[in-house]
Amino acid sequence: MTDDHVTRAHVSRGVWAPELRGRTAIVTGAGRLRSIGRAISLELARQGVNVVLTGTGRDPSRYPPEEQEIGWRDIESVAEEIRQTGAQALPLVSDVADPGAVGGLIDAAIERFGGLDIVVNNAGAARGEDRVPVVELSLEAWNKVLHTNLTGAFLVSQAAARQMTKDGRGGCIVNISSIASRVASAHSAAYASSKAGLNALSRVMAVELAPHRIRVNSVLPGVIETSRMDDLGRGEGWRKFVDDVIPLGTAGNGMEVAYLVTFLCSDMGSWITGQDLAVDGGTSWR
Repeated sequence: MTDDHVTRAHVSRGVWAPELRGRTAIVTGAGRLRSIGRAISLELARQGVNVVLTGTGRDPSRYPPEEQEIGWRDIESVAEEIRQTGAQALPLVSDVADPGAVGGLIDAAIERFGGLDIVVNNAGAARGEDRVPVVELSLEAWNKVLHTNLTGAFLVSQAAARQMTKDGRGGCIVNISSIASRVASAHSAAYASSKAGLNALSRVMAVELAPHRIRVNSVLPGVIETSRMDDLGRGEGWRKFVDDVIPLGTAGNGMEVAYLVTFLCSDMGSWITGQDLAVDGGTSWR
């Protein structure tokens, strides 16, 4: 892993959505060094957004090597990066699929920052025992993926929407889905189903919440060079995989997703709701 990749999330285009300054966002699943959640959190912070970021409280002994080498501290490290931009951060260990924890998350955001404007549901189940043929897929593995990817996003979105409706000032919910919801590759039954369900949930919520000026969209990342993909390696096999599936010929690094999410949350995205937007180098429409 190169220093270039690790530091890409610090590459700044400056303030390009100044209307976001002072708003409050919740970003779930934001603790990994090489992650979409970290990139989103930092780009929102650069626009002046105060960020409540969640993680699962991972055991440091299970961190990837590059995180262990630099003394990475999960959401605490991301919170420190956010504060360096001049924005405020509130890191919280939270289980997005636990209704009680989700309620506490919303309450903490309101208590600390006085309101809630943006929610980015990025937390997701790690690649694991679910990546098998559907006839071999255990109910336990199926439930684990659906529980985190779909039920978790539902609970956070529901609680946030109730708060936003109560406040009466509108808001933006972005669900981080996947092109797996379109491509539906073999050995991805649970994952693809959870993400397709997330797209449908986004559309239903967009219609229901439009009268309250709450916009809901799904963003569908393609192949992003995050720690989630480490099981594929980074040698010739990875290069061939990228060449075979991505028309533009390069994997994403997370910032592409961060820029789109920030755009959707800004006034520039104020007439976009109920959409499934892919960021994938052309993969899903080969």
